[in-house]
Amino acid sequence: SDLELPEQTLGFPLVLKIPDSSFSRGVKKCANVEELKTLATEWLEDSDLLIAQKFIPTEYDWRVGVLGGQPLFAVHYLMAKKHWQIVNHKANGKPDQGGIKTFTLKETPAHVVETAVKAARCIGDGLYGVDLKETKDGVFVIEVNDNPNLDHGWEDSGEKDEVWVRLTQWFLERLDRPGR
Repeated sequence: SDLELPEQTLGFPLVLKIPDSSFSRGVKKCANVEELKTLATEWLEDSDLLIAQKFIPTEYDWRVGVLGGQPLFAVHYLMAKKHWQIVNHKANGKPDQGGIKTFTLKETPAHVVETAVKAARCIGDGLYGVDLKETKDGVFVIEVNDNPNLDHGWEDSGEKDEVWVRLTQWFLERLDRPGR
């Protein structure tokens, strides 16, 4: 079955995702084939597609914003306390977030930025938030978000007003195009 492929190629633990989820909802870790089958059966009632990924534990995920094929910002999203994700959706309903560490694009390792830009360009030339994990084995794209959050005082902290100037200019250029 399709559930044997993730087991054979990724091993356990692995991460199972619903493609259109957000903020770590619809993303769970499966420790074994029984957990995978149970979760996949449940989720396939509401979703036609699931994504399995190798579990790569890190202390943070890189988020690189890409706008029009060019890097816009870079941050670390830190893992929630004693959890493997940046957001821990607790049973009591109040999510615990890991926080953020900001960088200028010049401070961000070039291979991280280059990988993010290449991944975003595969999708288009809009605004994307590319999530990556950096390990001793290299940089791995976790996902490309086509509706990334961009909060004042958070993702813009490294590049400051330049983020907003470039974003505004990008929209203005598209509004001024003939035949739009």
